[in-house]
Amino acid sequence: MSKPLILVTNDDGITSKGINELIDAVLPIGDVVVFAPDGPRSGMSNAITVNTPLRYKLLEQRDGLVRYSCNGTPTDCVKLALHTGILPRKPDILLSGINHGSNAAINVIYSGTMGAAFEGCENSIPSVGLSLADYDENLDFQYFKPYIVKIVNEVLKRGLPRAVCLNVNAPVGEIKGLKIKRQAWGYWTDEFEQRTDPNGQTYFWMAGYFKNEEPADHETDEWALANGYISIVPSIIDLTAHEFVNEMKTWNLF
Repeated sequence: MSKPLILVTNDDGITSKGINELIDAVLPIGDVVVFAPDGPRSGMSNAITVNTPLRYKLLEQRDGLVRYSCNGTPTDCVKLALHTGILPRKPDILLSGINHGSNAAINVIYSGTMGAAFEGCENSIPSVGLSLADYDENLDFQYFKPYIVKIVNEVLKRGLPRAVCLNVNAPVGEIKGLKIKRQAWGYWTDEFEQRTDPNGQTYFWMAGYFKNEEPADHETDEWALANGYISIVPSIIDLTAHEFVNEMKTWNLF
């Protein structure tokens, strides 16, 4: 039987350490096709390119591995990989990452890493977003990689429900184990610093602090990370507030 076909992308760009560590971790598992942005695209969420021509470039082709770069967003990369005929068949799994920085809690809605995973999910491909909770460009991924292999093998074996993907976040350093959690409730505050440029003009620079409103709740992804565990949150692309639908039907709208 042929090996599993693994589609790999990210939002930190094709040259980031995270994506190359991910490729190294999963090459023994299957045939890997990498289709990733040609530079950093953090914070892109599910953004797609509509006013600029999209182009991709073949960077490497060898036994078990093909790598492409693209001038688009992470979601663009997944769309192009699936619809331009470069893949021999539909991927058995899509992996997005390894992101430099956490995508836990509310960060999931901003994340280009998870945007790519949601795009794979929408196309009925078992999809996993992978992040390590530090922005250092030279992060040590050695503790995370064995768990990635375990997660990938389980997803290949069991699959995922329709419209569900996995948001996987790991702490830095030694890891105590895995926890299945839910998304923590929190928000960003003091999000911009006001500065002045050399011409005396005001501008704003992204900053901010994450405020976790549930720091003591053991069921959240933020608690897992703070206590040395990998957090896995099954995430869904259906944003309907199903429990509120019937109540809204009682409103005086009709």
